[in-house]
Amino acid sequence: MRLLLDECVPARLARALTGHAVSTVVQMGWSGVKNGRLLALAADDFDALVTVDKNLPYQQHEAALPLPVIVLEAHSNELAVLMALVPALQSALGQIGQRRFIRVG
Repeated sequence: MRLLLDECVPARLARALTGHAVSTVVQMGWSGVKNGRLLALAADDFDALVTVDKNLPYQQHEAALPLPVIVLEAHSNELAVLMALVPALQSALGQIGQRRFIRVG
């Protein structure tokens, strides 16, 4: 699966997502791109966006999502905190189908 890590997700989390092709917003040259435009760009090259932005589901209409968005729900975006969510994230990735928000954590 091709995954895009949002700017707010530590790039080093990609190492824990074995079996997936993972890129970051920064690597794609999309730093600073607003969420709506970012989702549209990501839809062309990725199967899902991974973020820790808990506000995103309130800013975007789920019915209009161009790809699934996985929201990691943690008290911080520190790598050590997010690593604890990797097993649940891997499980969620195995169930991706519809274009919707998937909360993990």
